[in-house]
Amino acid sequence: MSFAQGFFYLFSIVTVGSAFMVISSRNPVHSVLFLILAFVNAAGLFLLMGAEFLAMILIVVYVGAVAVLFLFVVMMLDVDFAELRQGFLNYLPLGATLGLIFFIELAMVITIDVMDPKSIGGKAELAKTDPSISNTEALGRVLYTEHVYYFQISGLVLLVAMIGAIVLTLRHKAGVKRQNIADQVARTRDTAIEVKKVPFGQGV
Repeated sequence: MSFAQGFFYLFSIVTVGSAFMVISSRNPVHSVLFLILAFVNAAGLFLLMGAEFLAMILIVVYVGAVAVLFLFVVMMLDVDFAELRQGFLNYLPLGATLGLIFFIELAMVITIDVMDPKSIGGKAELAKTDPSISNTEALGRVLYTEHVYYFQISGLVLLVAMIGAIVLTLRHKAGVKRQNIADQVARTRDTAIEVKKVPFGQGV
């Protein structure tokens, strides 16, 4: 067994074990921590395959933002997980069906090399890339040339989703001062400044 193969089996075993612990842990905080561990080991697998850009994106975006956000939300919100688990058996048939479909798709991906690409609607030949450029540069060329419109549309969708989440979670409470930009812009000298005549030697 070579050095690379040893790391491949190590990362794979830890990733699969962490993924199993994510769905089997009773404590939601532990589930999020196992999810972070699975992301880190998946990034190691990407590095072994030469996809360093995807590995860094997995660490920076998913571990640094998404998973940590999940962790803070779970820790800060008082969620009654016992109540959420009461209807688990009701969704078990649907979950089992979706899991079966997922495993069938995984089996198809694993055996894709022995299938005819034309039978599944794929291309007969893979796109040829220049070996002199890096993986990150190749992804950038494809993303910002052939798929630039899809990239911009996805950015707009994420922007709308972010604005919608802010609007839905915004709650106006009585007695809390909020910034009103329209009132600030409409202020004049008479409303912003009050001039008082103070007698000499006395305070206000």
